[in-house]
This record gives sequence, C-alpha cells and structure tokens, in this order.
Amino acid sequence: MQVKSITGLFVMLAMLLSAPAFAGDLPTHSDVTAALKSIVKESNGGFGLNMWATVVDRDGVVKVVTFSGDNRGDQWPGSRVISAQKANTANAFSLPGLALSTANLFTATQPGGSLYGLQHSNPVDTSVAYGGNPQNVGKTNDPMVGKKIGGVNVFGGGLAIYDNTGKLLGALGVSGDSSCADHNIAWKLRHALKLDYIPGGISPTKDDNIVNDITDDKSASGWGHPACAPASTDIAKNLPTTHPVSKVKKD
Repeated sequence: MQVKSITGLFVMLAMLLSAPAFAGDLPTHSDVTAALKSIVKESNGGFGLNMWATVVDRDGVVKVVTFSGDNRGDQWPGSRVISAQKANTANAFSLPGLALSTANLFTATQPGGSLYGLQHSNPVDTSVAYGGNPQNVGKTNDPMVGKKIGGVNVFGGGLAIYDNTGKLLGALGVSGDSSCADHNIAWKLRHALKLDYIPGGISPTKDDNIVNDITDDKSASGWGHPACAPASTDIAKNLPTTHPVSKVKKD
C-alpha cells in the first residue's frame, strides 16, 4: 500500500514537471506593480492618472492584475476589465512572427474596415470580470486570476510580450488614462519587464507601435489610431528610440 502511494507521488511530480511552463516565464505581480508605479510618475502624454495592468498567458488565462495607486479606488474602476480586455486582444491577434498592438486595430475595425466586427467577437466573460470578492481586486488573488476573461479592445494599451528567445508568452494590457497615454505606458512597461523581443509589426518602424496617420478620418496605412494630444503623439513617435524593442541574439 505504501509502495503504491510513493509510486503515485512520483507520477504526480513527473506530471507537474512536464506541464507547460507558461506561468514561470511571465512577470510576477510584484514585478509588474513596481514597474507600473514607476512609469506612471513619468510624462506619458495623458492626464497623469493611476493605472490598471493585466497580464495573460498565451492561452488567454489571466496571471496578474494590479494597479499603481495605493488602493483599488485610486484608478478608474472600469479600467480594470478594460486592461484585461486589452491583454486578451493583443495576445489573441499576435503571432510568433507578427506583433499587433490594440492600437494597431483601431482603423481596421471601423465600419468599412477590413476587420470590422472584430470588436464584437470573443466577448468578455462577465462572470469572470465581475465575480469574486472585490476586496481582492488588484491583489495576487484577484478574482480574474487563473481564468479566461475574453474581450476585444481596439484602442491603445495592449501589447504582446516576447521573451529573450523570441517566444510569444502572452500579452499585457493597461488602462486608466487616455488611450494614447495607455499605449505609451504599456510600451514602457513591456520594456521595463524585458519582454519586448518582438519579431516585427506593421508600424513604419516595423514594430507594434501606435500609428498616428489619420487625416480627415482616413488612415494612410490602414492601421492608424486617433491622436489624443500633441504630447502623447510626440512620446509615441520617439518610443522606438527612447525605449527600443529588444533583439533576439542569434547564435
């Protein structure tokens, strides 16, 4: 009987060790929180508000939900779910060979656009979004953690995350300011977490940066995002220089 128990224990350990290691590759709650708190103190071209951040793995499972303020009421309550939507979107529509930010999807999802209707697909699971104890919101045991939130968001703030081997791990989403400032903060956050080894994108700089090329309601590239303010546009334009994406080292 004892031998069977020991054998069973070894089998369980082997199963655990062979399981996908998505969670181990992702940043921790404390990592994301510390970086977010630092970044919101910088100039990001918005209102200078506190932010929510969510990280999902490649399966779309929420791994981290946090905020930059002292408590959950210090940032827009509605932005918690929006940050999760953004993370889900960037993960759902990025690939090992192509990163698409939520900002990149704005024009294509407008009426007449090539991706119109995308924003109505993959709806948010409201039982995940609004369930659980509100006292745990933004903590390591946030009610969304360990569950799939779903949702599609098509304005700035969601970015896919890639490790230093170029592996697509999932995505992060931030919300709580203007959509343009959200994008700038998300970009800086991904950079701070060293998860910006992206393979390429559709922006002029061949990454997933926001594309501010809308004039008279038309985007020259087809992937444009509305400008929010001159300051946020200038910051975004310079992100590839001030916070350049990382390059995978080739053997």
